[in-house]
Amino acid sequence: MKSLLFSRFLLLLPWVLIVIIVLDIDSSRAPLPALTARGGGGGGGSGGPRPAAARAPPQRRPEAALPTIYAITPTYSRPVQKAELTRLANTFRQVARLHWILVEDAAARSELVSRFVAGAGLPCTHLHVPTPRRYKRPGLPRATEQRNAGLAWLRQRHQHLPPPQPGVLFFADDDNTYSLELFQEMRTTRKVSVWPVGLVGGRRYERPVVENGKVVGWYTGWRADRPFAIDMAGFAVSLQVILSHPKAVFKRRGSQPGMQESDFLKQITTVEELEPKANNCTKVLVWHTRTEKVNLANEPKYHLDTVNIEV
Repeated sequence: MKSLLFSRFLLLLPWVLIVIIVLDIDSSRAPLPALTARGGGGGGGSGGPRPAAARAPPQRRPEAALPTIYAITPTYSRPVQKAELTRLANTFRQVARLHWILVEDAAARSELVSRFVAGAGLPCTHLHVPTPRRYKRPGLPRATEQRNAGLAWLRQRHQHLPPPQPGVLFFADDDNTYSLELFQEMRTTRKVSVWPVGLVGGRRYERPVVENGKVVGWYTGWRADRPFAIDMAGFAVSLQVILSHPKAVFKRRGSQPGMQESDFLKQITTVEELEPKANNCTKVLVWHTRTEKVNLANEPKYHLDTVNIEV
């Protein structure tokens, strides 16, 4: 009898030991403490580093707070038109809060420019107004009607909006080349800002002459006696100035070639009020490059290719 009980005890002993071991392991486990971020206030907390999530990110000016830059670009049909607009759009796409006002010298919007605007990938208003035939003679100012159409659109859009309306306007001809730094400079314009322009007036550059932070003269190769001896690409105007001078436009009657800038700026500012940009007008950030006139001597009179390609 004893031998039978002893044999059964030996059979049960391993199972009893296993149960004891499992119970001992479960009872020795302690719950993990909850992870909490340390506050930034004072007190007797430990001196360990703050969690990365609790650190305040660097303060950056939100894009929505930037003044909008409005670029008015007159354009007309010619073999290099799409190439010029493509280069300009590639620059404008890299500028935050820029609205492009593209004005065709035409009685109707062209298909080429309409397709281009649709695929440009940036905010754009496409306008059109033809230049009267009597003003297309050599020696007369160009793009007057187109710039005025852009000004009219801008005033109409903002006339019912309450002030202040932060913004900056500049005239971006499609044959110029622009540094991205120029847009950073002009965005802080309070009234009218100015800067040098490269490859213009028969010189490597022209610029306002600045002394003690004020414009006192002009370094130019043509008619330094002009009230504002500056190129169209050499200034920007605050939107508030444009809205507060509703009659300021580019004039046809009595205006001479090369005087449009002066005729316009005289209506809204004085030389003493000009704001020099580009390191006191010592850096060139825009160039009047002008695309070379294309040679189409071998272009057939009638279309001979089996496909029609837009250039």
